[in-house]
Amino acid sequence: GNLAFVGSHSINGVSALHTELMKETVFAELHRLYPDRINNKTNGITPRRWLIQCNPDLTALTREAIGDRFLDDIDAIKELDAFADDAAFRDKFAAVKRANKAKLANLVADRLGIRIDPSALFDIQIKRIHEYKRQLLNILETVALYDQIRSHPERNWMPRVKFFGGKAAPSYHNAKLIIKLANDVAKVINRDPAVRGLLKVVFVPNYNVSLAEIMMPAADLSEQISTAGMEASGTGNMKFALNGALTIGTLDGANVEIKECVGDDNIFIFGLTTEEVAERRSNGYDPRSVIEASPELAQAVAAVSTGVFSPDDPERYRDLMNGLYQSDWFMVAADFDAYASTQRDVDAVWRDSPDWYARAIRNVARVGWFSSDRTIRQYAKEIWNVPV
Repeated sequence: GNLAFVGSHSINGVSALHTELMKETVFAELHRLYPDRINNKTNGITPRRWLIQCNPDLTALTREAIGDRFLDDIDAIKELDAFADDAAFRDKFAAVKRANKAKLANLVADRLGIRIDPSALFDIQIKRIHEYKRQLLNILETVALYDQIRSHPERNWMPRVKFFGGKAAPSYHNAKLIIKLANDVAKVINRDPAVRGLLKVVFVPNYNVSLAEIMMPAADLSEQISTAGMEASGTGNMKFALNGALTIGTLDGANVEIKECVGDDNIFIFGLTTEEVAERRSNGYDPRSVIEASPELAQAVAAVSTGVFSPDDPERYRDLMNGLYQSDWFMVAADFDAYASTQRDVDAVWRDSPDWYARAIRNVARVGWFSSDRTIRQYAKEIWNVPV
């Protein structure tokens, strides 16, 4: 990395937060020597694949509303913003989303034999399996929600389907274990009549681009919950938002810039900031006391640790849970209560469906900036010095 820095005329991060972290941490000394060399080029996605190809119904609806200019100039999609408060357009948008969800539900039924209701909230986390991306936080909140539904059947719970997908590096033991845990939790929850119709869990195998092209248009909620300061940028967050999903996430990577573009009311932000994570780590963070102070988390960790979801091997997840008690480097326990609380905020907005779809339309309209066209124009003009 240092040799590459010295040998380069320009070095860019791939999100505003990531670029600043490169200046302050990894390349701090070299940045002092060459203060003009590091620059930001927030990365992007191609709307040709991630809207026009994968979501033809939303593309057709958008063309009907604002014309064809956005097909070649994605910035023009911002004209869709005016339709967020149009009840007739919201109904058409909701119908498109419902059709995309039905397509995913049919795929899940065919491949996995799991029947899911397209009217439920589709909550999706699909990405590489890694501890910093915190699929474990999502799974533990799912376990806690499962326990809450069983304990309080009288409450007006919002039906939800939790989707997971992703691959782990071949030798990454904990990541493989997290995949196993997601599947074990799914097995128990999906067979329990006490939560039937209220909670389902689906781990979709062999996650790849073709599957993403079906899942992203079907998402209501996009999970972007990495430990703050550890995700360079992310592009899944952009793809989901362009397809009309609301994001629940930390102030990490490009989430920071997505929040600036879509507005505070159209994204669900929770958890420690990058600075707060660093402060916790340097000041002797004690995860045990955090877990013991959170009844929901303590109960979820105990259930996983004692084999409730792995009766064939009660010790399977003991070490994984002990890791939370002993170090919790990725701040799963530290962010759990804030995450669980924000998920209940999600339920409240989902219950008011016109408001939900208005927010979803604003996401589609306001994320045109996260196009690879814009990124490559910046590379050409500011790094390569070639005419565009």
